[in-house]
Amino acid sequence: MQNLDIDHKVKMIHGFSNKTRIHILESIKDQEKTVSEIVEEVSGNQSNISQHLACLKGCGIIVGRNEGKYCYYSLRNQQIRDLLTMFDVVLAEVQNNVSCCERHID
Repeated sequence: MQNLDIDHKVKMIHGFSNKTRIHILESIKDQEKTVSEIVEEVSGNQSNISQHLACLKGCGIIVGRNEGKYCYYSLRNQQIRDLLTMFDVVLAEVQNNVSCCERHID
């Protein structure tokens, strides 16, 4: 595997560093969805969700597929799905430590 530039790693990890973006990723983890479906599930407004989708797409985490007047969003690949699952596995092990973390970012 090639040595990746740390700045690119930081940019990709940024995609996972926001509550709304994580909620979006969980929403499309198992099934592609339109912006409207994501807005409804995440309980956000369309403008805000669209900005987060643009960030996730720009970070290479999700892809969009146009069909008619709709754009369907999904995770880029199985590795991203596996990474989200791995977050859950690791969190289950360190949850008490995370709960005690003094610095919370929303």
